[in-house]
Amino acid sequence: MSVSVLARGVTKAYADGARRVEVLRGVDLEVEPGELVAVVGPSGSGKSTLLHLLGALDRPDSGAIEVAGQDVLALAGARLAAFRNRTIGFVFQFHELLPDFTALENVGLPGRIARRPPAAVAARARELLEEVGLAERADHFPGQLSGGERQRVALCRALLLEPPLLLADEPTGNLDPASGEQVFGLLLEMQRRHRTTAVVVTHNPGIAGRCGRILTLDGGALRGANR
Repeated sequence: MSVSVLARGVTKAYADGARRVEVLRGVDLEVEPGELVAVVGPSGSGKSTLLHLLGALDRPDSGAIEVAGQDVLALAGARLAAFRNRTIGFVFQFHELLPDFTALENVGLPGRIARRPPAAVAARARELLEEVGLAERADHFPGQLSGGERQRVALCRALLLEPPLLLADEPTGNLDPASGEQVFGLLLEMQRRHRTTAVVVTHNPGIAGRCGRILTLDGGALRGANR
């Protein structure tokens, strides 16, 4: 399953002491269902900020954001949390796994939050870990896994509920080249297999080049082959 993503005139600024820093200045973005888009740009250009806004982890100062035809900015509280849980999967640079949970438990966390039957959640989590070659590491804790293994667990967690939108923020940025290549290869494979719409923020030109479309965020606006 996949969905469309639409952003229109999105702005975002932050206060830096007495100074107001404009990060996004009227960003427009259209992503088709099933598309894989890379967002690149200089450090500090607002790539992560944009991803957080698309994923409803933060709110813009102005503009409109729609995911699967839903006005994300119209949601709040429990409705917003439920929408995020069932619609969006996140992969962060530093994996953000819970250290006291096993790999299997970390992968199953979105299912627990959604109150899915525990047995079904565990079975699905094991299937995903097997897909990324970690079936034998299911009962290991994050501290017992390599960086690449932890990021593969994070990818499985993001896909547990088969969300139609995957947002990945520098998913290989904290890995050595070999591990990064392996993780991104798995992300590509699983994105295609699950027909997921995906937006990937990266500073790696090799990774960006393997995506269907590349957009550059600079000066607060997106440039490139936007729709």
